[in-house]
Amino acid sequence: MPHTLRELAERFALGLKGDPALTIHGVCGLSPGRPGCLSYLADPKFHKQLAGTAASAVVLTAPAAEAYAGAALIAPNPLLAFARIAALFDAYRDFPADSVHSTAVIGAGVRLGPGSCIGPHAVIADGAEIGDGCFIGPNCVVGQRAQLGAGVRLASQVFVWHGVRIGARCNIEPGAVIGGRGFGNAPTPEGWVEVPQLGSVVIGDDVEIGANTCIDRGALEDTIIEAGVKIDNLVQIAHNVHIGAHTAIAACVGVAGSTRIGERCLVGGACGISGHIEIGDGVILAAGSMVTKSLPGPGHYAGPLPAALARDWRRDIARLRRLEHLESRVRALEELKR
Repeated sequence: MPHTLRELAERFALGLKGDPALTIHGVCGLSPGRPGCLSYLADPKFHKQLAGTAASAVVLTAPAAEAYAGAALIAPNPLLAFARIAALFDAYRDFPADSVHSTAVIGAGVRLGPGSCIGPHAVIADGAEIGDGCFIGPNCVVGQRAQLGAGVRLASQVFVWHGVRIGARCNIEPGAVIGGRGFGNAPTPEGWVEVPQLGSVVIGDDVEIGANTCIDRGALEDTIIEAGVKIDNLVQIAHNVHIGAHTAIAACVGVAGSTRIGERCLVGGACGISGHIEIGDGVILAAGSMVTKSLPGPGHYAGPLPAALARDWRRDIARLRRLEHLESRVRALEELKR
């Protein structure tokens, strides 16, 4: 539904410049923008696009709004304000409440919370609990005794295996697998023997999990994803990993088993994180970084290295770590020559 600038300003406690009755029908980018839509400017390097935007209104900081001739909503954090407004125009969040598709399979003893929607060919196994206002999309599977909090959204073809517990307002994109078997195997002369994975996965409130991401169940204890964590597409979280609250993980990251990642960390795309290590709160990992030992944090870390024979890799690392010492010796010799 459309909203006036006055309605948006009052709802989100924003300042207003221009016609309060101006109607906003949607959102758009700053360049080129679209009439009837709202955009935003958060990064000063895009300020030059502001003069030529076709957007009917823009979310701006107070200083930027003073220099802008058009209509504006004024916020200390334009991106945050824009995100909250844009949610009003997100049709993806709309679904028919209290509906179960005729092809869905609902097991014995399932609790379906009021306001929930179960899509075509979804399977809810025996004893599962679906919270109020959940959306279970086409071809999703919710395993035995799994628990979904209020407002959870499983987009489509999401697999939530037995005993998994997911908090409120979580959003899980297509193809994700939550609680699949952890990669536990014992070697024997004849081959591998499977180690049973008897733990589960526990996910906190307001977590996002991207498409085709896999989070393995624990071997004995649970794999834990704390509240507010944001996980991108194609991420592998191995068994017994513990990820702290509000950490963000970009695409194609692999986290090996029993690793603990702290709160409010940022993990760049394609990072590889070894098992049985600890990463402290506030750590930032640059894209492609390889983490093979614990990082106390906070700090900004980077350092991908190509694969090599282990003995050569250890030798190269030892040489790299001596470079600073060698540089100081060279400088000292140069001073003597002078």
